[in-house]
Amino acid sequence: MEGSEYIKVFAPATVANVCCGFDVLGFALDQPGDEVWVRKKDAPGITISAIRGISGLSQNPQENVVGVVAQKMLADLQVPFGLDMQLHKGMPVGSGLGSSAASSAAAAYAVNELLGKPFTTEELVPYAMEGERIASGSAHADNVAPSLLGGFVLVRSYDPLDVVPLGVPVKLYCSVVHPQVELKTSLARSILKKDIPLQKGIRQWGNLAALMAGLLKADYGLIGRSLHDEIFEPERAFLIPLFKQAKQAALDAGALGAGISGSGPSIFALSATEQVASEVKTAIEQVYLSSGIDLHAYVSQVPEQGARVIQQPTLHAQQ
Repeated sequence: MEGSEYIKVFAPATVANVCCGFDVLGFALDQPGDEVWVRKKDAPGITISAIRGISGLSQNPQENVVGVVAQKMLADLQVPFGLDMQLHKGMPVGSGLGSSAASSAAAAYAVNELLGKPFTTEELVPYAMEGERIASGSAHADNVAPSLLGGFVLVRSYDPLDVVPLGVPVKLYCSVVHPQVELKTSLARSILKKDIPLQKGIRQWGNLAALMAGLLKADYGLIGRSLHDEIFEPERAFLIPLFKQAKQAALDAGALGAGISGSGPSIFALSATEQVASEVKTAIEQVYLSSGIDLHAYVSQVPEQGARVIQQPTLHAQQ
């Protein structure tokens, strides 16, 4: 495109909830993730010229998360030109790994970079949340915030929004196994009880507080003792084939803790070393070996950086 700038951005998958941190805690992975390519164009408005890596997603910018995020940013900044976007999906939807969040985060980061960084990365979180709103009906931040910021992120409050980046105070490795079964977030949320017993709530709050302390003190033992979900995992476990066996296999292989990633069906386990994380991944794969269920499996260090530019803007010479 003559006289136009372009940029490519990668934003990673994420693990949300992290056992005891339902809807308030998440962390980034270094793989998989999504790419968003953005070019300036003279005509106003947003176009999505290509979607690769997945079928069935709308190219209507009002129905696709990348278009919704970009439109909101351009409107707030009163930008006179338009943008052409491409989405390259590196992960499936409905995986429990923040698929829509990765796309939303990549879009927000790419547009911000292309426009000269009018916002800080933390200020991009509300824009990426608008993508989550159209994807799931709820503008939640526990996936988009770590996808943008990297490391662990705590969402202290939504009204007003108060996002607390924790970074990576202790080196951790995550084994992620994604059984190839369909599990809609709407179903996984619909079965949750609206009220919880006080004693379970107290234990859950204690686990979350202790997990924060374990991360900040680099206390692997405390992290392991705290990675326990008193409330939501017991209600959702039956939705994921062989979940209990997979979790036990992970713990037996040396994981600090394991649980459901997001709404599932992906299963995550945290370990202190990459070698243990690889052994945990293998142990979970063995559980599914004779089940007939296909898997995607990853080992990832929890990274310091989330969304990032993978190709700098270039101004092409006029022909």
